[in-house]
Amino acid sequence: MEFRNILPPGPAGLGHLTREGIAAALSTRTPRRRPRSDAETSHRLAEQPGSTPLPAAPVPAAVLVPLVERDDGWTVLLTQRTAHLAHHPGQISFPGGRQEEADTDPTAAALRETEEEIGLGADAIHIVGTLDDYVTITGFQIVPVVGLVTPPFTLSPDSFEVKEVFEVPLAFFLDPSNHQRHSRTMPNGDTRYFYAMPYRDYYIWGATAAILVNLYEALRP
Repeated sequence: MEFRNILPPGPAGLGHLTREGIAAALSTRTPRRRPRSDAETSHRLAEQPGSTPLPAAPVPAAVLVPLVERDDGWTVLLTQRTAHLAHHPGQISFPGGRQEEADTDPTAAALRETEEEIGLGADAIHIVGTLDDYVTITGFQIVPVVGLVTPPFTLSPDSFEVKEVFEVPLAFFLDPSNHQRHSRTMPNGDTRYFYAMPYRDYYIWGATAAILVNLYEALRP
């Protein structure tokens, strides 16, 4: 495995955003027309020119990007998936999943999945916007829905799906010196590059890390 930091230090003060500032940044941005993807991320980090194909019919999905307003600063709420799940076992992720027929839109799917997975109800979440769609190598097209969460709140994680719920300071993700390029050699011999943001004992990588890079790009001045 190869890794290196890929971005220079950014401007100071990103960790002290206000609710109004976050809401303004997310509500006024225009998401990309073409989704981001694992393939595009790999090409970008490998510094290879050219476009990358998208799956013909990716499965619609949504995740909640929960920003928690703590007294000592904003945090990002994340989950660690249990090891026996069929998709992304053991990985660090946002609460979320595939969009069901009963969901009116991606936001409804993200809120439903969040309540099912960690017990955080929609009444505790203030939705402020979305980031760019992201298509995974496993064939899901994810809509990242950003929501602000104000304590106190009580969580009741689904023990079948969720091993742990934890928070990471938002300032950590908004410091581009923590955005690392990692790589792995695939079974066919190709090298896949991806973002990773290791934090303490948590290895945050792949689509989750790429979405956090998108969040950084949306919130930076």
